[in-house]
Amino acid sequence: MRRVIFNQKGGVGKSTITCNLAAISAAEGKPTLVVDLDMQGNSSHYLLGAKIEDPEETLAKFFRDTLSINPFAKTQPSVRELIQNTPFANLYLLASHPEMESLQSRLESRYKIYKLKEALTQLRDFEAIFIDTPPVLNFYSRSALIAAEKCLIPFDCDAFSREALYKLLEAIAEVKQDHNPALEVEGVVVNQFQSRAKLPQQLVEELAREGHPVLATRLSPSVKVRESHSQAKPLIHYAPDHKLTEEFKALYRELHGQAV
Repeated sequence: MRRVIFNQKGGVGKSTITCNLAAISAAEGKPTLVVDLDMQGNSSHYLLGAKIEDPEETLAKFFRDTLSINPFAKTQPSVRELIQNTPFANLYLLASHPEMESLQSRLESRYKIYKLKEALTQLRDFEAIFIDTPPVLNFYSRSALIAAEKCLIPFDCDAFSREALYKLLEAIAEVKQDHNPALEVEGVVVNQFQSRAKLPQQLVEELAREGHPVLATRLSPSVKVRESHSQAKPLIHYAPDHKLTEEFKALYRELHGQAV
């Protein structure tokens, strides 16, 4: 299953949700890959404890290689040689690099939008692939939406996020219509949910009434997230018994049709 976590609004928890769901998948014994397409490299840093400095070890190399394909070559550019081991069993990473920013315009003009999908569909030994995206609808996020089978949308509870959600759903629908008819919006993940505050509850209820696929599991705000970032350990490894860890486990089960 290839799953993209996407929102055009920054600071909604894309990398945190990506890495923690992936870590749970890996802890269940499933070979799991995180694909970091955000040039900030937050997922890469979260899983490795540091960003990779050499672009030749990251997705920058893959995308650069797609721009210089030799028509007589027997093989096409592959991501397999760029996959990094993480400190966690069954969890692997395709890291991002700032150089990807300068490649965007060339990749768009050469219409390389399907290259990521072609590369990821060859990785049949991974049971789960989680794709982290930049907080903007650009070449890389479109590539991710084309490569994915399902899309998760992080949502933090404020009025600006609600307006951004409407625009985001339109953008996903356009990608689905033009490039990836199999793409499904798997659900809206309510993040930073304050159960005792009136506005978050009201916003979530209104979204549900409007027919948006709001997932039942809510993720609470917690300082443990920042602590786990600084320790480069997803919550299942950093604080396995914490309330937020249990919420991530419940979210994972909900996505897989298991009892929450």
